Amino acid sequence: MVRRRGLVVGTAAAAGCALAGCIGRSAAPLRFWAMGNEGLVAQTLLEGFRRERPDVPVAIEQLPWTAAHEKLLTAYAGDATPDVAQLGNTWLPEFVALGALASLDERVAAARLPVADYFSGIWDTNRVDGRLWGLPWYVDTRLFYYRADLLAQAGHAAPATTWPGWLAQLRDIKRLVGPDRYAVLLPVNEYEPLLALALQQDEPLLRDGGRYGNFRGEGFRRTLDYYLGLFREQLAPPSSSTQISNVWSEFARGYFNFYISGPWNLAEFAQRLPPALKDAWRTAPLPGPAGPGASIAGGASLAVFANSRRRDDAWALVEYLARDAVQARFRELTGNLPPRRSAWAVPALAGDARSRAFGEQLERVKPVPQVPEWERIATEMRLLAEQAVLGRMPAAELPAELDRRADAMLEKRRWMLDHRRAA
Repeated sequence: MVRRRGLVVGTAAAAGCALAGCIGRSAAPLRFWAMGNEGLVAQTLLEGFRRERPDVPVAIEQLPWTAAHEKLLTAYAGDATPDVAQLGNTWLPEFVALGALASLDERVAAARLPVADYFSGIWDTNRVDGRLWGLPWYVDTRLFYYRADLLAQAGHAAPATTWPGWLAQLRDIKRLVGPDRYAVLLPVNEYEPLLALALQQDEPLLRDGGRYGNFRGEGFRRTLDYYLGLFREQLAPPSSSTQISNVWSEFARGYFNFYISGPWNLAEFAQRLPPALKDAWRTAPLPGPAGPGASIAGGASLAVFANSRRRDDAWALVEYLARDAVQARFRELTGNLPPRRSAWAVPALAGDARSRAFGEQLERVKPVPQVPEWERIATEMRLLAEQAVLGRMPAAELPAELDRRADAMLEKRRWMLDHRRAA
C-alpha cells in the first residue's frame, strides 16, 4: 500500500485489475472519504471488497471529524467531491439541499436490501424530502449511565420510565447524597440531553415544513420547564463539562448518579472505573413524559456523490459495507453499534446488558429536524438554555428568543421553498 498525506491507494487491487485485463475502465481509484477511527480501520474492512472486485481499486482518505465538514464543502465548491463518503446523519440535509448527493432509492430497491431490518428512526434520518440519500453505516443514541448501587440505596431497583417517576428518584438520591453531591449531571455546554427530552414531545421543534421555529409551542415549553427544574431543585449542578475534572472519577466517587451519554462511553466506563464498581454501573433507556421515552437518532451514513462518474462502483462499495458479515467485522474493529437489528444477535451485543439497553433505546429514536440549519439552531438552544440555568436570562423569555433566532436562520430556506412552489 502507498500512503501520501493520509491517502491510501490500493495498489495491489489496481495491479489485480491490470492482470485481469480491465480494459476501458478508469485507472483512477474510487475515492472514499471516511472520518475519525472509521477511516483508520477502513483499510482492513475493505480487504474482502478488493478480493471480490479487483477491478475497482479504492483510495481511502481519513479525515478528522473536526475538519471533515469544511473539507466536504470545499470539495463541493471546487467540483472535487469523492465518490463515496461517510457523513454524519445530521449533515445529510445540507448536502441534499446543495444537490451534492445521488438518491439511493432505486439502488436499494434493486439490491433488495432488508429495509425493515434497519432501526426505523435511524433509517428516517437518511430520508429527506421523501427520498433516500444515505445508507446507515453505524448508529448511536443517548441514554442513562447510572450507579445501580446508589439508586438501590435511595430505594429504587431500576430507573423510572416516566418523567414524574424519574424526578421522584432524583429527589430521593439528592436526599441520600446531601448538599455537596447531585443526582444527575447535565453539562450546560451540551445540548443533547435537552434535545432528547424535547424530541419526546408530540409537537415538532420546527413548524410549517421546517420554515419556522416551534419553540413557543406547548411541547418545548413543557420540556424546558422540566429540564430547568432539575437545576432549580439542585438535582443537577449548573456546570459545564469543562468544569468537571474527570467524568469517570466523579461518577466513581458519587458526585452524581445519572449521566446521559452515548455508546462510546461503554468502553470508557469499563476501563476507567475502579474494580470495586465493576458491577455497580449500568445503562438504561430514557424515560418519557408518560412512558418509555425517545432519544436522538444519531450515527453516520454512507453517501454517493452526484458528480461521481462511477456511481455503480460507488454503490457496490456501499452495498458491500452493508453486509451482515462486514457489519460484524466493523463492530469488532471499532465498537460502533450496527444499524440493523439482525446484527444485534452477536454475543458481544446480545449477551451484554449494557449494550442491550442501547438496542432497546434504538427502537425509540427520532431524527432531528431535517434542515441544513439545524446544527446552528441547536447551538443557539444550548447557549440560551445555559443562560437560563445560570440565571442570566428569564426562562419565560427563552422560547420566544429561540424562535426569533431560528426564524432568522431559516429565512433563506423559506425563500427557496416558496420560490420552488411558485415555479
